[in-house]
This record gives sequence, C-alpha cells and structure tokens, in this order.
Amino acid sequence: MEHPCGLFTLSNQPVPLKSISVDVSINQFVADVSATLDYKNEETGPVEALFVFPMDEDSAVYSFQAVVDGKNIVAEIREKQQAQEDYENAISQGQAAFLLEQDSSSGDIFRCSIGNLPPGQKATVTMSYVQELSLEADEAVRFVLPAILNPRYLLQGWKDSGGIGVLLGVELPYTFSVSANICSSNGIEKVHSSCALSPLKYLADDKTVAQVSLAEGHKFDRDVEILVYYGGRNTPSVSLELPQAGAKPGSLMGDTAMMVSFYPSISVAEGESTSGEFIFLVDRSGSMNSPLNFEKGSQFRISSAKETLILLLKSLPLGCYFNIYGFGSTFDYFFPESVEYTQQTMEEAVQRVKSLKADLGGTEILEALTDIYSKSCKPNHPRQLFVFTDGEVCDTGLVIAEVQRHSQNHRCFSFGIGEGASTSLIKGIARASGGTAEFIMDKDRMQLKALRSLKRALQPVVQDISFTWTLPLGVETTLLSPAPTMIFHGQRLIVYAQLKGTNAVTAGEVCLQYTLCGNIVRSTVPFSLDPKADDKLTIHRLAAKSLIQTLERSSQDAAEEKKKVVDISLQSGVVSPHTAYIAINKELNEPIQGPLTQRDIPLAHRCHDGRKFLGESPLLQLISLQKADGSWELDEALTSVLGVSVQAALAALPDQSKDVPSWATILAVLWLHSSFWGQREEWELLEKKAVAWIQAHSDSSLGECIEAANALLKSSVDPAVFGL
Repeated sequence: MEHPCGLFTLSNQPVPLKSISVDVSINQFVADVSATLDYKNEETGPVEALFVFPMDEDSAVYSFQAVVDGKNIVAEIREKQQAQEDYENAISQGQAAFLLEQDSSSGDIFRCSIGNLPPGQKATVTMSYVQELSLEADEAVRFVLPAILNPRYLLQGWKDSGGIGVLLGVELPYTFSVSANICSSNGIEKVHSSCALSPLKYLADDKTVAQVSLAEGHKFDRDVEILVYYGGRNTPSVSLELPQAGAKPGSLMGDTAMMVSFYPSISVAEGESTSGEFIFLVDRSGSMNSPLNFEKGSQFRISSAKETLILLLKSLPLGCYFNIYGFGSTFDYFFPESVEYTQQTMEEAVQRVKSLKADLGGTEILEALTDIYSKSCKPNHPRQLFVFTDGEVCDTGLVIAEVQRHSQNHRCFSFGIGEGASTSLIKGIARASGGTAEFIMDKDRMQLKALRSLKRALQPVVQDISFTWTLPLGVETTLLSPAPTMIFHGQRLIVYAQLKGTNAVTAGEVCLQYTLCGNIVRSTVPFSLDPKADDKLTIHRLAAKSLIQTLERSSQDAAEEKKKVVDISLQSGVVSPHTAYIAINKELNEPIQGPLTQRDIPLAHRCHDGRKFLGESPLLQLISLQKADGSWELDEALTSVLGVSVQAALAALPDQSKDVPSWATILAVLWLHSSFWGQREEWELLEKKAVAWIQAHSDSSLGECIEAANALLKSSVDPAVFGL
C-alpha cells in the first residue's frame, strides 16, 4: 500500500495552506487584527482552496488583499451575489480569484476561497478586522482568537454543508503564529493566556506599550485567549475620530464618529429582588459529553452544568418560581409549569439534576424555546431565562429571532460552554433580550460566571435609560447603536454616535440617565470636540458593524433594511451578510484544462476522549445540604464536610438548649469563609440567605455561638459576617 507524502487532509488530499500568522494590536479595549494566510499549490493542476473559519460575531472585517507573484491585489467589497458571480466568471476565464464572505447560516463563520491557483504558484491573502474586547469581572480585557469550529448539528460526515473541513485528534498540516502589541495610557500590569506565551516585553519605560507572542510549537488546536490587566480602574470616556478623507459629508464615513464608554455602578445597597421566574435551559446533546478543556482530568461539560444548576438552585430566593428544561433532538422539563421555590420543590429538582445525562441526541433548541414562551409569565415575577449550550446549532438566525419576538417578556442570560461555542448564537440571544453573554473556556469555572449572571438578574430593574448631549450651536449627534434597554453593575456600556456640524467651541458633554428604584441617576462625561485621525478608521468601522447588526435584527421591511445594510457595508468596507470582498488577478488569463480541483482546509475539532472527572467537591457537598430557607441541619453529612463528628459539634454548642439548626448554619457559614474564601462569588448569594435566616432566629448569644464555632473549626472569621 502506498502512503502519500506531504501535507494532506483526512481524504488524502494535499493541503495548499502552509501557514497562518496573526498580528494583533490591542489599544485599551479595542483590538485590530491582521491575519495572513500563505498558500502554495504543490499539485500538477490548478486548485481551488476553501478555508472556513470561526470569528467573533462582533468582529468588523474591513480589508482583504492578496499577493500573487509579488503583485499586490486589493480586493473590492461588493454585493454578495455580484461578488460570487464575479468570482465564478474569473475562474472560468482562467484568472486567479479570491473571495471573502460571511457564512449565510451564522454571523461568526467566514469562508475564504482561493480560486484557480496554478501548479507551483504561491499566494498570500491578508484579512483585517477590528473588534471591541469584553471586560471580565476582575477588569481584565479579554481577546480571543477562535481556532475551534464545532460542526453545526445536522451536518453529515467530516465536512459540513458549508464546506468546513475537520481534523479529529491529529496535528494540523499548517503552521500558526500570533504576535500582540498592547497599548494603554494606564500602563500594562500583566498578561495571562490559555496558551504558552513568550515573556512579556515592555517597549516603554512607563509600561504603557508591551509586546507578547505565542510560544513556539503552538498547534492551533485550541482557542487563543489573552487577558490583559491595565493599571488603574476603568473610567467613562469619549473618543472622537475624524471622517474618512474624500467621503461625502453627512454620510457615515464623512462625519466624525464617536465612541462613548460608561461603567455604571448599581449599589448593592439598593437591594436585590426576591421575586422572579427563573428558567434554566440546559443543552443535553451528545456534544455535552466532551470535556471543558483538554488537560488531564478535565471535567465533562454536562458535569459542570449539573454542578452549576445545583449552585443556582441553592442560591434562588424564597418565594420565586423556577423550572429546568433540557434540550437535544427533543426536549423535556422538570415541571409542566414553573413552580414556587420551596424546600420540597428544591429538593426534588436537585435530585433530578444529579441524574441528568447528555442523552438527548442533537442540538435543537428552538422547540424548547417555543414551549417556554407558550406558557404565561407569572404576575409580578419577571421571567429570567438562563441558557447553557456548547452552541453547535445550525438555525442560529431562527433561534435569535424567536428570542427577540419575546424580548418584552423576559431577559436571556446565555453561556457558551467550551471552545467552539457559537458567538453568534450566545451573544445574539443575550443581546436580543437585554441579558448578558458569558463564555466558559479552558480553566474558567462555569459556576462563577453563572452566579455572576444570577446576581445581575436579581439586581433592581433599571428603567427609562436615555442619553442627552450638551453641544455647541450647529453641532448635533445621531446614535448609531441602539439605546440600551438594560444596565448591569460592573458591565461596560458602549454606544456609537455620528457627530454632524462644526463650531468654534471645542467642548461638549454626554449624560447617561436612568431610573433606579424610583430615583433618577445621572452620569455625565465631558469631552473635547477635537477628533483624532486614524488611518484604519477604527471607530467608524465599529460603529458600522453595530449599525449593521441593529438593522439585521430589525422587524421593519426586510427589503428596505437589506438595502440600508448593503449601503453601510459598501461605504465602510465592513463585511455584512449581504456583501463580500472579491479580488481578481486579471494578468493570469489561461483557460482551465479539465475540472478545477477543490481543496478544503481543515480546522481542529475537539472530540470526547473518554476521560473521567473525579467526584463531588467538598464545597458542592456542603451546598447540596443547604435547605431552601438558607439553613443547614446538623447531621453526619454536614459534619463530615466540616471535618468534625456530630458528637463534637453538639458538645461545642455553648448552650445545649439552643436551636441546633442555627448552630449548624453558623458552622456552615464559617466553614465557607475559612475554607473556600477564594470562591466566594460562587456561594455569596446562598450565604446571604443563611445569614438572613440566622439573624431571624438568633438572640443575644449569637456572638458567643460564633466564638465557639470558630474555636471548633479552628478558624478566625469576623463576627461582622453575621451583622455583629
């Protein structure tokens, strides 16, 4: 049997892609990315290479160019149908052609086609895009370069209907490198990554500029996540950018563009809601049997989801309503309708969660959503939907549209589990309903991010959000992104605006106003009317992307909205679902002899490797024992977690006639503080329930009990935890 030599796909086909190099420029919370792909046709006939790859759905692709035999060919952006026709015509005439387009099924998949590459010829294509960077809870700025593209459900074989090649568990046949330059006026404190990095190199004495790159040997078999920590706290800001040279005044690119950033602070003192209908929709498709990451002993996605559900159930407030749905090829639920949160319903739900399996087949979320929305909301209990999925669905647009149709009746908090989760789906359903999106990757704890979202869901509802501008006479603004419908504590809020007109006065201000618990809150940011030049037009292109996304979600006349999207896309150069970049090398003009061979460039795909996760943690054991009202019972299950015997715990109780459940609950709270302080965000809500229960059942001897409990557990927790 002959064995082929060189680089090949699973079908023993040569791979014309030889390398990918990525240059990232991070400035504060915006990244500009240029990705260069080098191709060489080592076959005896001309080939067509197709590379389908993931990209964050908020990325604004604004440039595409090719180099063939040393000649630079700059692509033009055109309506997609016209670009596709031009591409096919060029190939049929023997010309080399290059096409970059957004996949029609999902906004987070792009396809790069290299057509009619002659034998022995090299070609290099470079695409550039810009994107906002998310802000983590610890104020790190997060950049992710997706590498994993999970096949969308219902697709057959190793190649999906969009031409996505997948390599399972083998080394990719092309090299990969990433270099990042980071800039911040606040200084750069540190940089972390899910991948091995070279040492951080400062390029300025004040540490405002730094450089880092992937360590050699990275296989592009996992998403590249880079977390950047700046000095100082984030503060509101306004950035102005000069218009594009030669663009028509009054157009998007012909006027000054503004990016306004707010960091609203909603005081915890305002209180948390004790009402609400909480529905947890959990992916139970077969892909949830994959591990969260690929280090030894990594937990399965479904196992992490089950732990997270138990933690969420224990953290719900008494008096609310809840239900749990699972979805796959079919869907099921715990209760026909949401039930009141009581000790009985909570216990039943916890037991059923523990027996959940990823056994519902494929990933069809739409029917489950339709069933949820078909049931009436509970009066005075705002509906909050939590969706957990690895995002491998093929009907993303229909799912987002369904969520948006019911956006007035609920908020959706979404969680993308594992590498390859669709950013289009996860961000899309959260954005459509005024919720938030989280991604659980590599070593992230799902529990932490889920509890953060539950805290947001329990925050007082912010109403009447508006912006007012104070500007010189003759100057006005037009919002380019939709006014926010929801504000959450600790979340950055960004809006884009178009500035029209001129005046000698060079100062203005913008005010964010909203109503919280009946009080009007205002946050005002002054700014200078002195726009800066940027040859990449970063703010304009981010604004164009935001406007395109808004129009795509619009329920207005579809034909008219499409026309607007195309116009904005052609103006700004930002790719949309209805436009594409096309480049043609017209110097090559030889008729093709025989059929053009198509070669699909494979991507990495993660597959289940059968590893097991070891047991339930002591923290989860303790949480599982808590009652719905926040208290614990003193029994062997609790004391075994605490590391003492029931007899020793009872003997340490200062007054044997005292309420034993109160004593047990004090012990549990102190143990949480002394043993798992680093994970406090995960148990903070259930601790609040416990402390409230203790305060309602305590007397003047509470301080004595706390002192005795600290002695028993050999801890030194401050009695202030209990309000003393």
